[in-house]
Order: sequence, then structure tokens, then C-alpha cells
Amino acid sequence: MATKPWHGARWPEGVPHDISGYDKPLFSLLDDAAARWPDNTFTIFQDATRTYAQVKYTADRIANFLASRGIRKGDRCAVFLPNIPQYPAVFFGILKAGAVAVTCNPLYTAEELNFQMRDSGAKALFVMDHPQFYRTAAKAIGGTDVETVVVCNIKSYLPGFKAFLGGLLGKIPKAPDRDPNHLLLDDVVTNYPAEPPVVDIDPESDLALILYTGGTTGVPKGAGLTHSNLVYDVTATYEWVRLEPEGGGPLERLEKGGAHTYLGVLPWYHSFGMTLCLLQTTLTGSKVVCIPDPRAGKPPFTDILGSIQKYRVTIVIAVPTIYTAIINHPLTDKFDLSSIIGCGSGGAPCPVEVIRQFEAKTGAIIFEGYGLTETSPVLTTNPTIPELRKVGSTGLPIPGTDMKIVDVETGATELPLGEEGEIAASGPQVMKGYWGRPEADAEVFREIDGQRFFLTGDIGKMDEDGFIVITDRKKDLILVGGFNAYPREIEEVLYTHPKVAEAAAVGVPDPKSGEHVKVFIQLKPGMEAGQEEIIAFCKEHLAGYKRPREVEFRDELPKSVIGKVLRRVLRDEERAKQQA
Repeated sequence: MATKPWHGARWPEGVPHDISGYDKPLFSLLDDAAARWPDNTFTIFQDATRTYAQVKYTADRIANFLASRGIRKGDRCAVFLPNIPQYPAVFFGILKAGAVAVTCNPLYTAEELNFQMRDSGAKALFVMDHPQFYRTAAKAIGGTDVETVVVCNIKSYLPGFKAFLGGLLGKIPKAPDRDPNHLLLDDVVTNYPAEPPVVDIDPESDLALILYTGGTTGVPKGAGLTHSNLVYDVTATYEWVRLEPEGGGPLERLEKGGAHTYLGVLPWYHSFGMTLCLLQTTLTGSKVVCIPDPRAGKPPFTDILGSIQKYRVTIVIAVPTIYTAIINHPLTDKFDLSSIIGCGSGGAPCPVEVIRQFEAKTGAIIFEGYGLTETSPVLTTNPTIPELRKVGSTGLPIPGTDMKIVDVETGATELPLGEEGEIAASGPQVMKGYWGRPEADAEVFREIDGQRFFLTGDIGKMDEDGFIVITDRKKDLILVGGFNAYPREIEEVLYTHPKVAEAAAVGVPDPKSGEHVKVFIQLKPGMEAGQEEIIAFCKEHLAGYKRPREVEFRDELPKSVIGKVLRRVLRDEERAKQQA
């Protein structure tokens, strides 16, 4: 890559401008780790551990099973699981079968999950043995191509005494009405040999993962990520992180082979948690603490603090709401958090005061980054050296990534440094395209100077050192605790309510979650409804972070001259109200 503005004085010493070696199957990360460190711990869950060899062994058996069920290269298999220890084996097992993983939010309603199953054409589904998750999945597969359902029970992944006691007291989650045609993962692992099929993978063109996002329009669509997209992004971010070793000395990359323990607090169905936690753990042969429910404990988030102390967690990858929860937790000072050395933050801007307080409490450094589902996700990251970073920016493009600020109208003309425009990105991590939606691809891709650039939908500028600062959003997405809530999806649900004539959803600033959802509703003539009724209705159809916290009824919603509801007007009114 030619020298860019970001390759200057603030570029971290030792970090290459480009990287290579990412043209390989994503599952090779597990195979390599199991070959180098077979007996090293990979997952930690409720004090029980699984080694890299054990996870590979299970993944190979899952791949063999899927092949026996007729799953072939390119077929889609859905993963509807929280962060439990079966997740890595299931994920890599799907890839080893040559199939494409479709990772799904385990808090989705049956409607939301059904859409992903139908849209992706998934043929198999992995679900946790749990009353809520299983019933949702069983309902969601109706009208889809799913023929194989595998149920994952955590009992065999617990220490012997806990498994025995939990079974005795009925504390281990279990679906009470499981379909006998739905198989248990433990039986799959027992009955199929650890001999994955031989599949010819083209890393640059073959998909490894479909992640659903609203893109720039709010209509859910699957971002198709290839094997090399993900291997590149996890490798480039590994190259980027350089920390000062204990006792001083030259900056070093994170030591491989079990020296580090990651906190698995971000959901692995999400691109941020997948790449920066699960895949980064695998690449480095580290340990990861499985956290199925970040809010667990009394008061909420206490279990996170206990896990950091107990397992001597060194690396935390989280959204700002997690860091905020830690510094504001009433029991934080009772836990030893000194093992943490480095933290990544993304998904939403992290307040400067939160960074300052967290670093003061732990002695660790938080480095902010920026990316999207469509970019695997990382595009930019602040240097991991305090004196080089710029707090409040999203950092510099990672190695091998090119970034431009382009005009908002066409997305095809590059603007000078310092000018505001739409952020565009090009690099090996940019998705192949949206699953089955060429018209959506045409909207977001541009060829500039012979390179394929992705239009992010975010408005920002690049300073003289190459740091990217986000100033606004071209799209109307709402960032709730680092997760994207898309107005159109929420509005589509509201329009199914028999009393709603028109609806608009906007993001309202929130000190805890960054933003929360507020909806504005115009009722049909003669109808009456209250806030509680609308919120209860949304609870049946939307995941928690998408549900409105506020409902305002209006006689009329603001519209453009062509009759389009103006969300921006409503959003600006709310912000002005808060400032006043």
C-alpha cells in the first residue's frame, strides 16, 4: 500500500502497513492452535475447562455429522446459542463441513429468527437446551428449509459435582417438550467419528459466515463474509495491538500459547464479539471465559467482576455500557481487576470520562475502534499506546485498510483532509456482498481509483494524522448499548398493531446505553391506547434492545412534501428537549 496520511508519527512502531497470510480457511485457526497447543485450555465455563484438542475433536465430529445429514459446501447452518462452551466447536464444525454459519441473536423472538432462517435458506439449526430458546427455535423453523435441529445441553460441560447437583435440584436448563426428532449434541459427538469431510475451500470467494444487519437502510439483510475476510481482520488486529511488557521494554504483540485470558462478555453471534474475542482467542491460543449473560449476579454485572478476579482475565473486549457498568458498580472496589492489561471498545463512542475512570481503576488501557458487520468488523483502531492515541476519535485504519471521506450525494468523490463527508472503506475485510440482494450491493459499493470501496453510511472526517472522527450518521440506526436497532424494523412491527395508523422510531440519548428507542405514534381515528399497551405489544415481537422505552402519541407526524415521515425532525426535537 502506498504511504497514507495515517502512516506518520502516530503509527505504532513495529506495526506493518500491510499484512499477508490470510488466504486460508477460517477453521485453520482452530486446527493450528490444536496442533501447537493441544493441551492448553480454550474455554472456561463454571470452572470447567475444554482444551484446544477437545474442541477440535468435537468440531470434527460435528462436521462429519452434518455431512452425513446431507449438508454440503455452501449450505447454511444456523447457530442460535448464547456464549456457552459448545459454541466454538459448533461454529468451527459447520465451517469444516464446508457450510456457512448463520449466527443468530438468542434473544430474538420466533418471528425475528424465522425471518433469518427463511432468508438465509438455513438447513440446520443448533439451539441451547433451554425452555425459552428451544421453544422459540421450534416455533421459528416452521415454513423454513431447516431439517436438522441439534440441541445443546450444558450438563456435560459442567464440572462433575456441579452437573450432579444441578441435575438433582433441577437447576440445569432443559426444554420440557423437546421433539424426539431433534438430536442432542452429546449424542452426535458420541456417535460420529472425528473425521471431517474433505472440502475444497476458496478463502477469498467462499462464505464462512452470514451476519444479519440493517445495513444502511434498516431492512434486515445478511452480510456475506468470506473465510479470508475474517482471517484477515483477526490477523490485522492482532498485529495492531502492541503493549509494553511488565517491567518495561520494547512494545510487543500479545504473547501466544495461553498467556492471556479473554472475557467472553460480548455475544459471539455479533461480529464484534466473534472476531475480537472468539477468533482472537483462537488465533493466539488463549483462554476465554464464557459469559452467557453479562447481567448475571446481584446486583447486575456482579458475575463479570467475579470472573475477572477468579480467572485473572487479561483482555476485555466490550461495548461502552459494560465499562460504564463496571465503574459504576457498587461492589467494584471489592474485586481485584488488576490482571487486565488491555481493553478494546467499540459499537458506540465511549465517553472520555468512562475511559479515564476505568483506566484509573484497573491500570489497563482502553483503545477505541470502529467498524461494521459488513467489514468483519474492524476498520480503524486507536493505537494501543497512550501517547499515540487520540481519545474521542475512532483511530487509524488498521494494516492493509484504505479509508476515504467522500461526498454524501454520490459517494464517488474523495474530499480533502478535514472536510466532512461519508466514510468509505476498502480492504480485505470488506464483505463479499449482501446475501441475495444485488440491488443493495449497488447502493453501498463504489469504484474509486480502481478500488472497491464500501460506503459505511457514517458521516465523519479525517484529520492530518489520518485519525477518523465520526460526527453524524447518514442512516437512522439507533445504537443501544452498542447494538444496532433499526427504525424501519421497529416501525414494521408497530404497523401490525390494529390501532396504529403511523409510527416512527428514533434514538434518544441515554446515559447508560448511549441511546434508547422512543416511538411516536399516530393512532387510527377513534382509537385509544396507552404507552403500556404499545410496549407490551413490542415485547412479543422484538428483542429487548429494540423495544421502545418511551411512547409519545401525536395527532400527526412530521412529513416531507412527498409524505415521508421525517425521523430526523423528531430526533432533533428530542435532543433539543434534553439540552433545554
